[in-house]
Amino acid sequence: MIHPETQYLDLLRLALEHGDERLDRTGIGTRSIFGAVVRFNLSDGHVPILTTKRVYWKTAIKEMLWFLTGGTNIQALLRENVRIWTDWPLARYRTETGESITQEEFESRIIGDDAFAARWGELGPVYGKQWRRWLGADGREHDQIAQLVTTLKTNPASRRMLFHGWNVAELGAMALPPCHMVYQYHVTSDGRLNCLLFQRSVDLLLGAAFNYVGASALQLMLAQQADLRPGELVWVAGDAHLYLNHLDQAREQLTREPRQLPKMKIVRRASSIDDYRIEDFEVEGYSPHPPIKADVAV
Repeated sequence: MIHPETQYLDLLRLALEHGDERLDRTGIGTRSIFGAVVRFNLSDGHVPILTTKRVYWKTAIKEMLWFLTGGTNIQALLRENVRIWTDWPLARYRTETGESITQEEFESRIIGDDAFAARWGELGPVYGKQWRRWLGADGREHDQIAQLVTTLKTNPASRRMLFHGWNVAELGAMALPPCHMVYQYHVTSDGRLNCLLFQRSVDLLLGAAFNYVGASALQLMLAQQADLRPGELVWVAGDAHLYLNHLDQAREQLTREPRQLPKMKIVRRASSIDDYRIEDFEVEGYSPHPPIKADVAV
């Protein structure tokens, strides 16, 4: 039987060996492939937390929980020791003030100074804003997540169970437009919840691993809320790329043999989709290869 992680490694190899090399908005350059699909079966409890390098799965789930709050300020993330969004507001601060502040100093000020955080910690109307407070042309806000949960419970055969992050009117105000932008759900006749995630752009070395974990955790939460069982996670990528400063790391990862995927479970039944905490998630049997360090392209 082919190991599920092999699908990801095949994408990594394809981008490394045959990707179209070109410049990108970061100035670093990428090797890019267009159009990719991987499928993971969550029905037996196993989830795609990659094993060919250590993935900090708690950080990925904390990020997903933050999205679900509708939050757009990094202060809440930093107070949970999640630093994956700091680069964008830090770059803006340095550009606008000319101050050569370190990341550690910047994060410390964000955590400890609410006024500073309000001014410099905002990311604009990114994921959580669109998921929970999409602003319509009539001025009304739309909670796409709440509507999804309601539809899963009341009309599980619907073909309209999705939420979307690509709000054209607000893209210019976002620190980073949504990469994982459409999540669509499907309930089988025997009560399994499937998810298809379309990702317009993905950093294969750093981003994909986090996206797999976040989407899996969300699928488990939604399944619990609607009294369903997790089914299949289908991940679809548009532009899947390796940054040119990640090539050696990709080669290293491709030398490693995948190990047994771990299992994830939610240990407490939350009262609503808004009631989950990181302590509710338990991962068993995770024994990955060592981490692989690489810089985030901003």
